[in-house]
Amino acid sequence: MSEVLIETLTDGVLTLTMNRPEARNALNLEMSDRMVEALRRAQLDPAVRAVVLTGAGGAFCAGGDVKSMAAGRDASQTFEMRAARLRDRAEASRLLHEMPKPTIALIPGPAAGAGLALALACDFRVAIDTAKFTVAFAKVGLSGDYGASWFLTQLVGPARAKELLMFSPLLTADEALQAGLLHRVFPPGLFQEQSAAFVAALARGPSVALGNIKQNINLASRADLRTSIDAEATLQVRCMGTADHAEAARAFVEKRPPNFVGA
Repeated sequence: MSEVLIETLTDGVLTLTMNRPEARNALNLEMSDRMVEALRRAQLDPAVRAVVLTGAGGAFCAGGDVKSMAAGRDASQTFEMRAARLRDRAEASRLLHEMPKPTIALIPGPAAGAGLALALACDFRVAIDTAKFTVAFAKVGLSGDYGASWFLTQLVGPARAKELLMFSPLLTADEALQAGLLHRVFPPGLFQEQSAAFVAALARGPSVALGNIKQNINLASRADLRTSIDAEATLQVRCMGTADHAEAARAFVEKRPPNFVGA
């Protein structure tokens, strides 16, 4: 049987490919567990300088595979046990959002429900211009998971988040870009080349500094100014002691591009 999640590491980029194309890469229990495991390893692996999440077969992810998850559900589990299990699977969203490395969703096709939430959990979202997006939960009588409500509220504000969650409109890539849900949209002929260049620029960057920038911004969404300034000062001084900062200083003097090593 084929792997439901394909892991490849090339030039510092760990690519996690959701691989259930016959189901538009819908999340089943095995894929969810594998994703959490892979992300936990990635956040600690110094060889990984950026993480890409994408899907096989021209789709990103259609959300949770309700049929598959229902078939695998143990009827003896209590309500609390089922809720805890869902929280465990949604750890993938937290890891994508919080790990001190750039995370990028490369979206080659439809993204819905928990699949869209996983994309929103990433730092950057790059899509093909034929992709479609929908929150989808309300249409199947559900309220949302994988951090969908939190990410939408952070990105578009509570009023727009309520509209997207309650009405579940189908958005084109251009509409999603205008709404602030995407960072880049490329036509099919340029998607692979341009998205690879986007990812490579992050993977070649000063990894410690990029991780600290991510930490600063995540903190800023919930902290006051004084707390943010204090945290910035601490992380800035740590960056001053890195090999990448020393290399950048030398490159500036020598009038050449820096060659960051990620340390």
